[in-house]
Order: sequence, then structure tokens, then C-alpha cells
Amino acid sequence: MSIVRINVGPIHPSTHGVLRLVVDLDGDTIVNVEPHIGFLHRGVEKLMENRMYMQSQSYTEKLDYLAPFSWDELYTSAVEQAMKKEVKPDAQILRVIMLEYQRIASHLVWLGTFCNDIGQIFTIFMWSFRERARILKLLEDLSGTRMFYVNLRLGGFYKPLPKNFKDRAYKLNEYLVEKISEYKDVIEPDPVFNERTKNIGVLPKDKAIELGVAGPVLRASGVRYDIRKAMPYYIYDKLKFKIPIGYKGDNFDRYKVRYEEIFQSIKIIDQALDMLPDNPDILGQPIKLINPNANPDIVVVHRELPKGEGIIYMVPDKQRPYRISLRAPSFINTFAINEISKGYKYADLFANLGSLDIVLAEIDR
Repeated sequence: MSIVRINVGPIHPSTHGVLRLVVDLDGDTIVNVEPHIGFLHRGVEKLMENRMYMQSQSYTEKLDYLAPFSWDELYTSAVEQAMKKEVKPDAQILRVIMLEYQRIASHLVWLGTFCNDIGQIFTIFMWSFRERARILKLLEDLSGTRMFYVNLRLGGFYKPLPKNFKDRAYKLNEYLVEKISEYKDVIEPDPVFNERTKNIGVLPKDKAIELGVAGPVLRASGVRYDIRKAMPYYIYDKLKFKIPIGYKGDNFDRYKVRYEEIFQSIKIIDQALDMLPDNPDILGQPIKLINPNANPDIVVVHRELPKGEGIIYMVPDKQRPYRISLRAPSFINTFAINEISKGYKYADLFANLGSLDIVLAEIDR
């Protein structure tokens, strides 16, 4: 055996940030992959410990800028728990709607870039961004901005809904179902896609649990675990939806789980829209300092982000978090790259990496 070590990167292979992989090869067979991170490190947690509560929402939104509302909601919920502030019932419904639209938008970006990475025809890339643009337009009308919304307030949102929001959302869901249903007829018969995904990058169930991977990566290995079911928040316990899982834990299963999750998210949104009144009471209060007389408890909040389980551990103080720690799913999932690449060909490395759906801003916090 003659081992050759090569640097892959620092590069940007649809990881949404700079990543370096040190790869050991025997011929073109992968022996070991060691990810090197830290190129984007910004010290977000330490910054948040030196900013007042209302100043940190924009930091969290930029962790996963493909689903900024998801991290914003996680942080805002942590502050609400520290301040013992209840979220209005109508605002809970709207938050679920926005969270699921963000999940769909995130999965669409992943699907388009993944297909492009592995040599799929450019069609899916264009289609997925076309559908994502429709979602972002609706969310923009809720907040005033296309990407970084910062529209959450204590107990609700900062402005009322547009009058025609529900009708537009119903029509958007019909459009998404019609268009995204066509994707599989282009993707799944493609021999290139199948050759680069089926039985490639296998992550067995026991290894997935051992590594602590999260979200679609975990569920593709056959573990039916989703925070929305395991620890329901807002109205998720009142909604009917399934948790798609895979069985082999290969690149194809990771594609299939995310693809099916899009349709489950649409079902969730439809049910939430049915529950949302025509004139919902969703206005919240500005995030401000904790009552000086309060003695808030340590806060731990779990959420099912598009890339997996996100956790905030916060030790509150009167003006700012005394300590705050973020558990980002991309960080955990990145280190599965060695497990799913050993024994496969060098050409499979980028399909394996793309199947993990990581964003480096979430890793290099």
C-alpha cells in the first residue's frame, strides 16, 4: 500500500463557506479524510456575550444564511424563556409557517447545488432556485427584507400580516407541490445521479448514532428522530405529518429524505394556515433587558433546524447572556465525512460531502 496525502482546498464545494480536506489515498481509493475548519471563525458566541439581548438577532441569522429565520427563532425563544414571556397563540402558528417555508427553501438550495455538483443536468439547479425565489418573495412581504428578516419580537412579530397572506400562501403551496413533484422524474431516472448516490457514502444506523449526526443525515440512516415529534414546540403536537427515513444511509437516502421532507413541510403549512385567523394577533414587544429584580434560570432550547437539531444553552444575566453556547448541526455532520468516504473512490468525495448539506458559517461560529 502506497499512501499519498493531498490537500483538497481550501475550497468552496457547495459547502457555503471555506473548507479544507486532507485526504489520504491509496491509488484513487480513499483511506482517510480529515476536515480542517476555522477559516471563517468570527467568535459569534463571545460577541453575543458582549451585546445586549436585542443586538444579537442579526448574529444568529447569519449562522445558516440559507435558513436565517430558523436560528433567529431559536435565539428569540431562548430569550423569551429567560424573560418568562409567552408567545401569542396566533404568533405560534405563524412561526411554524415561517419555519417550514425556511426548511423548504433550505432543502431546495441543497438539492439544486447537490445535483450540480455530481454532474446532474443543470435543470434541477434552475428549477430549485425558481421555486425558492417564490418562497423568499412571500417571506419578504412579511418582514420587508428578502433574506435576513429580524422580524421576531418577544411573544410575536414586529408587524401585522399582509391582508392577502393566507390566499397567497395557499396558492404558493399548490404551485410548489406541482413543480417539485416533477423533480423526481428528472433526477431519479438519471444514470449519473444513481451511479453517484446509490450505495455510495453509506452511514450505517449504529455509526450515525455513535457520531451524533443530526437531521436528515441521521434520519437517512434509519433513525426516526425529529425534535418536532420528540419534544414538540408551538403547535407541532397538533399537526399531522410523517418523518421520512432511509434504510441504507447512502447518498441517495439523504437525497430522498430531504425531498420527502419538502412535501411534509407543505402539509404542515397547509394545516397551520387552516388554524390561522383572518386577522391574527401576532404583534410582540421589543426585546429588552431582563427585569433587574428577576433571577432567570439557565435556558436550554432545542429546535429541528433544516440541517438537524440546533440547541442553545444560555446562562442569562440582566443585560446580556452571561454565557451562551450554540450546538450547530452542520458542525456535527461535517465530521461524518471520514466515515462515509473511507473505501470509496476519490471521485465520490464531493458527492459524499454535498450529501451532508453543511454551511461553514454555522460551523465556524
